[in-house]
Amino acid sequence: MEASRWHGPLAGEAYYARVWIPDPEEVWKSAELLKDYKPGDKVLQLRLEEGKDLEYCLDPKTKELPPLRNPDILVGENDLTALSYLHEPAVLHNLKVRFIDSKLIYTYCGIVLVAINPYEQLPIYGEDIINAYSGQNMGDMDPHIFAVAEEAYKQMARDERNQSIIVSGESGAGKTVSAKYAMRYFATVSGSASEANVEEKVLASNPIMESIGNAKTTRNDNSSRFGKYIEIGFDKRYRIIGANMRTYLLEKSRVVFQAEEERNYHIFYQLCASAALPEFKTLRLGNANYFHYTKQGGSPVIDGIDDAKEMVNTRQACTLLGISDSYQMGIFRILAGILHLGNVEFASRDADSCTVPPKHEPLTIFCDLMGVEYEEMAHWLCHRKLATATETYIKPISKLHAINARDALAKHIYANLFNWIVDHVNKALHSAVKQHSFIGVLDIYGFETFEINSFEQFCINYANEKLQQQFNMHVFKLEQEEYMKEQIPWTLIDFYDNQPCINLIEAKMGILDLLDEECKMPKGSDDTWAQKLYNTHLNKCALFEKPRLSNKAFIIQHFADKVEYQCEGFLEKNKDTVYEEQIKVLKSSKFKLLPELFQDEEKVLSPTSATPSGRVPLSRTVVKPAKTRPGQTSKEHKKTVGHQFRNSLHLLMETLNATTPHYVRCIKPNDFKFPFTFDEKRAVQQLRACGVLETIRISAAGFPSRWTYQEFFSRYRVLMKQRDVLSDRKQTCKNVLEKLILDKDKYQFGKTKIFFRAGQVAYLEKIRADKLRAACIRIQKTIRGWLMRKKYMRMRKAAITIQRYVRGYQARCYAKFLRRTRAAITIQKFQRMYVVRKRYQCMRAATIALQALLRGYMARNKYQMMLREHKSIIIQKHVRGWLARVHYQRTLKAIVYLQCCYRRMIAKRELKKLKIEARSVERYKKLHIGLENKIMQLQRKIDEQNKEYKSLLEKLSSLEITYSTETERLRSDVERLRMSEEEAKNATNRVLSLQEEIAKLQKELHQTQSEKKTIEEWADKYKHETEQASVQSPDTTELEQNTLLKTEKEELNRRIHDQKKLVEETKQLELDLNDERLRYQNLLNEFSRLEERYDDLKDEMNLMPGHKRTDSTHSSNESEYTFSSEITEAEDLPLRMEEPSEKKAPLDMSLFLKLQKRVTELEQEKQSLQDELDRKEEQALRAKAKVESFYCPYFLQRQELESENKKLKNELNELQKALTETRSPEVTAPGAPAYRVLLDQLTSVSEELEVRKEEVLILRSQLVSQKEAIQPKVNNNQQMYGVVKQSPQDYHMLNEDGELWLVYEGLKQANRLLECQLQSQKKSHENELESLRGEIQSLKEENNRQQQLLAQNLQLPPEARIEASLQHEITRLTNENLDLMEQLEKQDKTVRKLKKQLKVFAKKIGELEVGQMENISPGQIIDEPIRPVNIPRKEKDFQGMLEYKKEDEQKLVKNLILELKPRGVAVNLIPGLPAYILFMCVRHADYLNDDQKVRSLLTSTINGIKKVLKKRGDDFETVSFWLSNTCRFLHCLKQYSGEEGFMKHNTPRQNEHCLTNFDLAEYRQVLSDLAIQIYQQLVRVLENILQPMIVSGMLEHETIQGVSGVKPTGLRKRTSSIADEGTYTLDSIIRQLNSFHSVMCQHGMDPELIKQVVKQMFYIIGAVTLNNLLLRKDMCSWSKGMQIRYNVSQLEEWLRDKNLMNSGAKETLEPLIQAAQLLQVKKKTDEDAEAICSMCNALTTAQIVKVLNLYTPVNEFEERVLVSFIRTIQMRLRDRKDSPQLLMDAKHIFPVTFPFNPSSLALETIQIPASLGLGFISRV
Repeated sequence: MEASRWHGPLAGEAYYARVWIPDPEEVWKSAELLKDYKPGDKVLQLRLEEGKDLEYCLDPKTKELPPLRNPDILVGENDLTALSYLHEPAVLHNLKVRFIDSKLIYTYCGIVLVAINPYEQLPIYGEDIINAYSGQNMGDMDPHIFAVAEEAYKQMARDERNQSIIVSGESGAGKTVSAKYAMRYFATVSGSASEANVEEKVLASNPIMESIGNAKTTRNDNSSRFGKYIEIGFDKRYRIIGANMRTYLLEKSRVVFQAEEERNYHIFYQLCASAALPEFKTLRLGNANYFHYTKQGGSPVIDGIDDAKEMVNTRQACTLLGISDSYQMGIFRILAGILHLGNVEFASRDADSCTVPPKHEPLTIFCDLMGVEYEEMAHWLCHRKLATATETYIKPISKLHAINARDALAKHIYANLFNWIVDHVNKALHSAVKQHSFIGVLDIYGFETFEINSFEQFCINYANEKLQQQFNMHVFKLEQEEYMKEQIPWTLIDFYDNQPCINLIEAKMGILDLLDEECKMPKGSDDTWAQKLYNTHLNKCALFEKPRLSNKAFIIQHFADKVEYQCEGFLEKNKDTVYEEQIKVLKSSKFKLLPELFQDEEKVLSPTSATPSGRVPLSRTVVKPAKTRPGQTSKEHKKTVGHQFRNSLHLLMETLNATTPHYVRCIKPNDFKFPFTFDEKRAVQQLRACGVLETIRISAAGFPSRWTYQEFFSRYRVLMKQRDVLSDRKQTCKNVLEKLILDKDKYQFGKTKIFFRAGQVAYLEKIRADKLRAACIRIQKTIRGWLMRKKYMRMRKAAITIQRYVRGYQARCYAKFLRRTRAAITIQKFQRMYVVRKRYQCMRAATIALQALLRGYMARNKYQMMLREHKSIIIQKHVRGWLARVHYQRTLKAIVYLQCCYRRMIAKRELKKLKIEARSVERYKKLHIGLENKIMQLQRKIDEQNKEYKSLLEKLSSLEITYSTETERLRSDVERLRMSEEEAKNATNRVLSLQEEIAKLQKELHQTQSEKKTIEEWADKYKHETEQASVQSPDTTELEQNTLLKTEKEELNRRIHDQKKLVEETKQLELDLNDERLRYQNLLNEFSRLEERYDDLKDEMNLMPGHKRTDSTHSSNESEYTFSSEITEAEDLPLRMEEPSEKKAPLDMSLFLKLQKRVTELEQEKQSLQDELDRKEEQALRAKAKVESFYCPYFLQRQELESENKKLKNELNELQKALTETRSPEVTAPGAPAYRVLLDQLTSVSEELEVRKEEVLILRSQLVSQKEAIQPKVNNNQQMYGVVKQSPQDYHMLNEDGELWLVYEGLKQANRLLECQLQSQKKSHENELESLRGEIQSLKEENNRQQQLLAQNLQLPPEARIEASLQHEITRLTNENLDLMEQLEKQDKTVRKLKKQLKVFAKKIGELEVGQMENISPGQIIDEPIRPVNIPRKEKDFQGMLEYKKEDEQKLVKNLILELKPRGVAVNLIPGLPAYILFMCVRHADYLNDDQKVRSLLTSTINGIKKVLKKRGDDFETVSFWLSNTCRFLHCLKQYSGEEGFMKHNTPRQNEHCLTNFDLAEYRQVLSDLAIQIYQQLVRVLENILQPMIVSGMLEHETIQGVSGVKPTGLRKRTSSIADEGTYTLDSIIRQLNSFHSVMCQHGMDPELIKQVVKQMFYIIGAVTLNNLLLRKDMCSWSKGMQIRYNVSQLEEWLRDKNLMNSGAKETLEPLIQAAQLLQVKKKTDEDAEAICSMCNALTTAQIVKVLNLYTPVNEFEERVLVSFIRTIQMRLRDRKDSPQLLMDAKHIFPVTFPFNPSSLALETIQIPASLGLGFISRV
C-alpha cells in the first residue's frame, strides 16, 4: 500500500477514500476517511458505515496503512483476481456479497474455484445446466463446478494430457457433493463407449462408498471419513470406459467410538433400520440404541434421512456393480457380527485376567454369523500368545486390554471389509478396453484442528502440507508462464514454501521416522517418543514447539495455523496391533467370505486391501518371512500405518504432478448448518487454510490486473481525445497511459495485454467516473436550460392565447347583437307572409275540387265505350281460329298416312338385304380368327401363371426353411416396431379425431358468434325502440322495462359466458392436439433411433466372422416398413427368391402369412379369369353371326394403312442407315446440306404420319359408331308401324345412313384440336407477357440503381467521381459478360440435347407406330365390344407418366437420389423435380396395374432417402432438399389420389391424372413419418450451425458500439465483446438465416413449412441466449439489455423483410425480450415490482429472481438491486404456477405439420434434363 493513493479528494470532489480496518467480531469493517492523510500522521480520522466516528491509530513500527476498498462497481465479481485491490478483506467482502445478496455459491480465485456450502438444495445441477456448460469456455460462464469439469474434459481432449480435480475443504464444506457433481458431469457429457452403462456404474459407486465410509459428525451429517482418488478412464473418443478408486486413511476408530452428537458409519444404521426384512431375520439385529457401537453418540437418527430407503439404494448400487445377492448378504453378516461383537462384555477375575460370561448371547450370535467356534473365540478374546526365543506361552490379559483387543478386532474386520468392497467396486468399474486418458477426482480431507488432535489429524495435516506445496508450485509456475508469454520482465515473487514443515514430518529423523523407530522398540511408549521429539527438534527447528504446560504434546507450525498434537495413542494407532490368534480363528471360519478378507495379508498388499487404514497401491511386492526364524510371524514385517500413508501420499503426488490439476476449495460458511448464513471468522480461517489467500498474495505481488489492448481502449475511450486515437490500438493505449499514470513502474506493456499493479485499475476507474460525471453535469446544464426556455415559451404562448380569447369574446358579443336585430326583422316578415298564404290556399283548394268532379264524370263515360268494342273483337278471334284448326288437322292425317306406307316399303327392302348377308359363313369365320388367337394367348398366359405359382410355392417353402433359424432373434424387434406402429396409428387417429372435433367446435363458435351478433343487433334495435317509446309515452311505468332489460342482460351475459367457455375449450383442444402431435413425433423420433440402432447392429453382425455380408439395399429393405401395408410387406419376396443362397436374414412371420394370403388371392384371381374366358367364348360365338357382315368394308382400308405405314418405316430405316454410314462432324453438323435434307424429309414424314393417324382414329370411331347403331336401327324399324308421333330431337331416326353422326364426331374432333391450339397459344402469350413484365421490372430496378449511383457520384469530388464511374462501368460490363456466357452455355446444352433427340427420333416413331396399330387390332375390338373408345391425344401431348424397366429401378434410385447434388438441381431445375419424376414413375406403374413395381419403387425411394440422409445428414442443403422433395412427393400422392378432399384444387386435366388402381394411403403415412424425421434432422443440423454463433452474436458482440463498457476481468478471461476476425456478430447470424431461407426457397419448400423452420430457429436463438444470460453475471446489466433489445429488433426486421411475421417466430423471442426489459426497467419501489410482475409473464419466477440477483452495474451511476426488492418480487409471484426449471429447454422441437399444398404444375409439361442421367426412362 502506498501513500500516494492516500491523498484527499481532487478539487471539488465530495467523496473520500474508503478503507478496511480490523474488527474482533466481523474480522474487517468498512470505514470512510474524513481527513486527508499526510505522510507522518499517526492517527486517521475515520467514520464507520453505521455513522460512528473513529480515530484509527497506525502501527508506530510498520506505519502500515489500512487496506483500501475497491470501487462498488468491482464488488461481486466472478473472479477475485479482477479486484483492483487484492487483499484479505476485499476477498472476504466479495465472497460475502455474492453468497448473501446474490445467492451465488461459486467464485473464481485465479485458478481456484471457491465453493461455499449453502446448506440448501439449489436448482443449478440439472441436465439443462450441464448442457448449458458443455462445450463452453471456462471464462465465458458464471463460476460453477461444471465449468471446472468442462475445462478438465476439454484440456484432456485438446492437450492429450491427464487431468486432476482436487477438491479439498474441512468436514461439512461440501467436498463429497462437489466431487459427486463433477463425476456426474463427466458421465452425462461423455457417455460410455459400450452398452454396459459404465457412467451409471461410476455414479452407483457413490452410495456404496458413502454408506461404508461416511458418517454423521458435529460439523456434517454426511462427512467422508476417508480420502479417495477416483480415476475416470476414457477411450480415444473420450468416452467413459471405466474407473478406478484409491482410498486413504479410513477413520477406523469411529467403528468402536463416537463422540457426542455423532454417529458410526451409515451402513450400521441402515442395517438396523432394515432389521425387520425377512432376509435379515438371521442377522438378529435390533434398534441402533441396542448396540454399543451405534449408541455412544446419542444421535442415531439424522433429520430428513430415512435409513431404510438408503439401504435400498445401497443394495441397488451393489447389484448394479455386480456384487451378487449372496455376497451382499455375506457383507451384511460381517457388519452385523461387528455390531454383536461390540456388545461382548468381560468379567474380571483379578487385576491381570478376565473372562467372557458363559453362553454369552452377543458372542454366540457373533460366532454363528462368522462361522467360528465359540470356545476358541471366547478363549482368545481373554488371552494372548507370547513367543520368546526358546518357547511360546499363553498369557491372560486384563479386562481393559481385552476390551481394547475386542475393539481392535472389530476395527480390523471393518477395515478389511472396506478394502474388499473397494476392490470389488474397482473390478466392476474396470474395463477391458485400453485406457487412453483419465481424469482424476481427489476428494480428500482439508486442514483440521480440534481441541484434542491425535494421529488422524496429524496424517490429515501432513497430506494437506504436501497438497499445498504442489498447489503453490503450480500457481507460481502459471504466473511465471504468463509473464514470459507476454514478454514482461520477470522478477522473483516471494511465496510461502512449506518444504521445511514437510521435512520436519517425513525427512530422516523426522517425526514419522522417530515414530516408526519407537514402534519397533519393545518397551516403546508415547512418553519416550515425545522426549525423543523434544531432544531432536526443539530449538533446532523453528516450526516445532513444545507446549508450556505439557510433556506429552508438541506443536507444529503448519502453513495454515499452529496445531497442538497430543502424543497419547500415537504409537498404538501407528502400529495398528491386532492379535494374530484372533485372526487365525476368523481365517478358519466356515463362512467363505470371511477368510477371503484376510487371505494373502502376509504376501501381497493388493490395490484395494493393502492396509487397515486404506489402500496403498505403491507396495505390491511379496514380503517373505526370515528363513532363520521359522516361527516368526508376519506381523513383524508389517509396515506401520504412518509408513504406508507416506508411501501412498508420495504415489498420489506423483500422479497429481503427472496431470494438469484443477482446484476446488470448499468453504463452510457457518458451524450451525444454517442456509445462506455467513460467519466471517470461520470463512477467513478456511480461506487461510486452503491457500486462497496465498494465491491472492502471489497475484498481488506482481501485476494482478490485466487488460487486452482492445478492452482497455473500449473501456477508457472516454479519457482519450480524438487526436489521441490512432489506427494502432497498442500505440494509442501507450500514449494515453503515459499521460494518465506518470509512474511507469505501475504498468507494463505485454505483447497482447497491459499489466497493472494493484490499485491502478481503481485509479483509472475513478478518473473515468470523474470524466463521465463532468459530462453528466454538462448534459444536465444544457437540458435544464432547454427546459427553462421551453417553460418561458409556453408562458408566452399562454398569454397570447388568453388575449386572443378575450378579444374573440368581445367580437362575439357584438355579432350576437347584430344577429338578434336581423332575426326580429325576419320573424316579422314571415308572420305577415303566413297570413296571406293561408287565405290563398283556401281559395285554390276549392277550385281544384270542382275540377276533379267534372273530369271524373267525362272519363267514366269514355271507358264504358272502349270496353264494349274490345269484347266484340275477342269473340271474332275465337271463331276464326276454330275454323283454321279443323282444316289443318284433316291435312296432317293424310300426310302421315302417306309417310307410313313409304317407310314400310323401304324397311322391307332393308330386311331382305340383311337376311342375304347373314347367310355368308366364310366372312364370319374370317372375323373371328383374331378372337381365337386371343383365346389361345390367354390360355397360354394362364398356364404360365400356374407354373409361376408352383415355383413361388417351392421357393417360399425353401425360404421358410432357410430363415426359420433367424426368426426368434428379430421377433422382439418386430414386436417393438409393431407396438410403435400401433402407438403411431393411435396417435394419428386421435389427432384426426381432435382435428374433427376442433373443426366442429370452430363451426359452433362461428354460429355462436353470428347468434351473438344478431342478438346484439336486436338489442340495439330494441333499445332504440324503447327509447322512442319512452319519449312518446313518458307516463309508462319503468319497473317492467327494467325487469325486462335485466332478464335480457342476464341472458346475453350467459350466452357470452358460454361463448367464452367454448373458446377456452377450443384452445384447450388445440393444445391437446399439439401435445398429441408432439408425443407422436417424439415416438417417431425414438422409433427412428431404434431403427438406426437396429441397422447398425445388423451391420456389425454382418462384419463379424462367420456371417455373410448381405447387400445394403436388401438389408434395409428387410428391416423397414414391414408394418405399413400389404404392398410393403411382400416387397422383397422376388429378391429373396432370386438369391436364396446369399440371403441369411430371418423371415418375418407376418410377412409369411401375408404371402400365403396373397397366393390364395392369386388362385382366386386365376379361377375368375378362367370363368371370364369361358364367358367371352360364349359371347364370341353368339356375336359372330351378327358382326361378320358388318365390318367387311373396313378391312380393306386397314390393310392399305398398314402397307403405307410399313413403307414409311422402311424409308426411315434407310435414312438412318445412310446417316450411320456417312456420319462425320461435317455431315451431321446443324448447317450441313445433308442435315437440312434429313430435317426436311423428317418433317414431311411426320406430317404424313399425323394425317394417317387421324384417318385411323376416324376409322375407329366409325367402327364403334356403326356397331352401336345396329341395335337402334332394329328398334326404329319396329316402332315405325305402331307409333304415329315421334320426337323431332331423335336424330338417329332422321340419320338412316349415319352421315349426321360422322359429321358430329368430326366437328367434335376439330373443336378439340382448335381448343388445344387455342390453349397453347394462350399459354405462350401469357408466358411472353410474364417475361415482358419481368424485363420491365428489371429495367425499372436498373434505372433506379443508375439514378442512385448518379446521385452518389454527384456528391463526390471530381477525381472520385471519375473513379466511381469507371468502377461502375467495369462492373456493368462484367455482369453483361457473365450473362452472355450463361446464355452461351444454355445454347450449347440445347444443341447437344437436340442432337440426342434427333438420333433417337426415328426409333421412337417406329415403336409408337407399332403400338398404334396394336390399339386397333380386331382382337381388341371383339374383346371390348361395348366400351366407348377415348380418342387419345397426339404423340406430342404426353400423359404425365414416365416408363422405366424393372431392372433399371436401382439405377433410377442411384441417379435420382443417392448421387444427386442438391445445389445443381436447386439452381438449374424446377423445385421438387425429383419428387415429380418419382411420382410420374409411380403413375405409370399404377397405370399398368403392377402392384409389385409400385411396392418396389416406393420402398426403394424411402430407403434411398434414408441412406442419403444417413450419409450426408450434417449438410443443411441435402437435408433441406430432401425434406422439400419428400413433402412434394407426399402432396402429389394426395393430390392425385382420387379423394374428393384433395381433388377440388385440381384442374380437369390434373383430375384425369389421378391414380386408378392403388390406394397408397398407408404409404402416405409412411412418407409423412419420414418427413417428420427429416424435419427433426434439419432442426438438429441448423442448431449445430447456429449454436456457436448465438452467444457471441446476441450477447457478447457490441452491435451498438460504446454503449456497454468492458468491466475489468480476472485471470479467467472472458470472450472479448469486441468483434475480432474470428468472432461471430449479429450480422453473422442474419447472414446465416438468409442462407437458410434462400436454400429452402430454392428447394421449393412449402411456405408453411418454412415458417415452422424459422419459428424453430428463433426459438433456439431465444432459448440459448436466455440460458446463457441466466448463467453469466457480467451480461446482466442495463447496457446489455439495450444491446439485446436492439439485436432482437434486427431479427424482427429480418422477419418483416421475409414476410414471416405471422410464423409465430417473434413470440418465441418473448422470454428474451422480457429479460432484456427486466434489465432496463427501474427496480426500486413497489410500483416497479408490480410493473415487473405484469410485464414478465413469459418468464418463470426462478428466471426473474435469477436475473435480478445477477444484475450488475457496469458504471457507478447504476444501482444494484436491493435484496428487499427481490423478496417483494418473490412474494408477489408466489401464487404463480410455473415451472421451477431455471433454464429453457433449448433442445425442444415444436411438433411439425405438413398442410396440403397442391401443385399447379401440369405433369405432362415436365421435361427431364439430360444432366440427371435418366436417359433410360421415357415419357408416356
